[in-house]
Amino acid sequence: MSPARTIALIGAPGAGKSTVGRALADRLGLPFVDVDACIEAEQGRLLREIFADFGETRFRALERDASASALAEPGVVAVGSGAVLTADVAAALRDVTVIWLQVSVAQASRRLGLNQAGVLVLGNLRATLIRQLTERTPVYQNLATISVDTDHADVPAIVERIVAELKEDDR
Repeated sequence: MSPARTIALIGAPGAGKSTVGRALADRLGLPFVDVDACIEAEQGRLLREIFADFGETRFRALERDASASALAEPGVVAVGSGAVLTADVAAALRDVTVIWLQVSVAQASRRLGLNQAGVLVLGNLRATLIRQLTERTPVYQNLATISVDTDHADVPAIVERIVAELKEDDR
């Protein structure tokens, strides 16, 4: 396995991009970058605040720039779930190994704590998640070098599956 490679993790909110990404980077001895965390650190505010204060267009521009910077360096990169819809990010992903962490709506909802919200909030968030998955799944499929179902495995098992797939991909 090439030690200087860039590996991007894509998928829906709750797929495990940040958690799996950290563990995968540790396993491979590579740096880890969470694009969402980079944006928050750079802007000094949470993503939801950026959306509320500046709108989605400004957020997507920040995301595009942060993604391009992260993907230009070797390491494991957790890409924001909607970043794949930005043409420049999709183009940058074509030059790296892309791991699609697949997740069901039910599992993503559980991981995100949406099952703890009130009924109205839960319904709205779940509907948004379903809409996002419907819209983004074909894009994830198109960009993925490797796809891994995260619904029925713990993080160490997911990491080992990815490592095995990367070794197979290198042959």
